[in-house]
Amino acid sequence: MSLFMSETAKNKRTEVESNDLFPVFLKLQNFHTLLVGAGNVGLEKLTALVNNSPHAHIRVVATRISADFQELADRFPNVVIAERPFQEDDLDGMTFAVLATDNHLLHRYIYELAKERGILLNVADTPNLCDVYLGSIVKKGNLKIGISTNGKSPTLAKRLREVLNDGLPEEIDEILDDLSAIRESLKGDFSYKVKKLNELTASLVAQKLDNIDGESSKIK
Repeated sequence: MSLFMSETAKNKRTEVESNDLFPVFLKLQNFHTLLVGAGNVGLEKLTALVNNSPHAHIRVVATRISADFQELADRFPNVVIAERPFQEDDLDGMTFAVLATDNHLLHRYIYELAKERGILLNVADTPNLCDVYLGSIVKKGNLKIGISTNGKSPTLAKRLREVLNDGLPEEIDEILDDLSAIRESLKGDFSYKVKKLNELTASLVAQKLDNIDGESSKIK
């Protein structure tokens, strides 16, 4: 029996687990978001929301508002705070809800209500209740990269974000501007544009990165 269990465990370890999440970037300003909780975890969630979507419409409901949370919310006119317990009608008109309290029974209650209404949910530290994960984000100008560990290790995602932030040059936005101008100038059908962009981007990116590496070498 022990041999069988050992072999089974070995097989499980060698299996490649799939991350089946579908990556998507939302225009939160086109929706309405509910954030429940305004303590340390709520602050972390609000920071992620407004840093990435500063024009998002966010309704905050919490029995206690931390000073840091209030200070951040005051900088964004589309963030509206109600300092009181959650009410069922807080979900009215919402597309997305983020739950960030330490009350797991409240989270489960809101989860059931949200499921009935088809509202997408992110629940702090409870992956099995989440429809959406707020992954770590790398942002350099117009470049934005989302990192997901399938809910297994947000800490690792944060470390990877730090590595990419340090590794990507600030000048990456110049590359994006050049590519955008080239795309706008191209004529022809879709297939031609794709082929031409593949040719042009290979040389353009290589040239830009070579220039950046050259400047870095001079500094050293």
